[in-house]
Amino acid sequence: MKTFGLSRRAFLRASGVTMALPLLDAMAPRRLAAAEKIAAPRRMVLVCTPLGLRTEYLNPKRAGRDYEPTPYLDAIKDFRDDFTVFSGLSHPDSEGGHRSEKTFATGARVTDAASYSLKNTISLDQAAVEALNPDTRFKSLALSTGVGAAGATSLSWTPNGVNIPGEDRPSLLFQRLFVNGTPAEIATQVQRLKQGESIMDAVLQQANTFQKKLGVRDHEKLDEYFTAVREVERRLVSGQEWEKRPKPKVDAAPPVDARFEELSNRLRLIFDMIHLALKTDSSRFITLLTGGPTESVWNPPIPGVVESWHALSHHGQDEAKLRQLKIVEIEQFKRLGELLGKLKGTAEGDSNLLDRTIVLFGSNMSNASSHDHRNMPIVVAGGGFRHGQHLAFDPNKNPPLCNLYAQFLRRLGADVNAFSTSTATSLPGFEMA
Repeated sequence: MKTFGLSRRAFLRASGVTMALPLLDAMAPRRLAAAEKIAAPRRMVLVCTPLGLRTEYLNPKRAGRDYEPTPYLDAIKDFRDDFTVFSGLSHPDSEGGHRSEKTFATGARVTDAASYSLKNTISLDQAAVEALNPDTRFKSLALSTGVGAAGATSLSWTPNGVNIPGEDRPSLLFQRLFVNGTPAEIATQVQRLKQGESIMDAVLQQANTFQKKLGVRDHEKLDEYFTAVREVERRLVSGQEWEKRPKPKVDAAPPVDARFEELSNRLRLIFDMIHLALKTDSSRFITLLTGGPTESVWNPPIPGVVESWHALSHHGQDEAKLRQLKIVEIEQFKRLGELLGKLKGTAEGDSNLLDRTIVLFGSNMSNASSHDHRNMPIVVAGGGFRHGQHLAFDPNKNPPLCNLYAQFLRRLGADVNAFSTSTATSLPGFEMA
């Protein structure tokens, strides 16, 4: 019987559409398994919410595995065995305030605390790219929900300390992932999307023919993938009506995304895009900086919240503001839980996408009201580590967060002994599963 083999870089193509495929069993046929088995890649996602997190609602009072869940962790309780909470970590010699968002992924030392100018260093994702040179369509993806409070457009920085522009519109990221071809082909496909059609319509016949050659498990994987793509399209279109806006190299406009002030909706869309990018191995290293140019007047459409996110972060211990801020931050953890659920629910070989992906969610500030950058709030999920615990370090003598970053690089397969301000290549108590 002839075995149907498939390249790891196989695509479904049509006019204006290029769809990468998830890892399928057919990409490593049984007859080649012993000699040419494809190793599932390791990946990393870094997310920074730059307006702090209330650590009293995040960090458990007790260290270890037998901790009582906190309000924020309760929002991701279904994944308790898949994440670790870290307390007592920070970047040494980092400046407090909003400018610390620039060093969240780099750990760069601030030499001039009185100035907003900073000679930054390479970010963790770009260090991974340099060390591992992934064979992916995009070496990395720098995403954001807008310009940060200190002027950064993403968490990603080149070796020369140049900020990599962050993509802040899920619709444009969707185009980068799936819409391809000549300007005319792109314009035609975007117009079809504008009319409510799916990119799946363009490759439907090819997909049906392709699926007939696959086994049951691969068939189910593709059905799941196609459904996820259609769901993202639906959310993009339902956010608002389409409208024309000129964009570089594209003759027709993408769908309008959820408004900048709609924090929850934008996070969901961007997390959906991250899931699809990882699922198709379009990129393995992704950063996301949440926030935006309108954060000073940002009113999340969340029941019980009437003030802007930025204003709430400067609560000054005002009880009304603290109640609202708690609601906003719980909402972010709910969106994180949705991403973790999608990753864990995506099978890859004998494991799942979450087990192969390090997901870090945290903030450059532990208390935005006082601009405190010590004892940074950090949650790490997936990546094949032994989770289900709270690792509490000395709150007065914080180990460098970059010790954890160095451990990430080594887990990803990089042959490194240090990263930025690290003093060790791992954190005690944080082990591989």
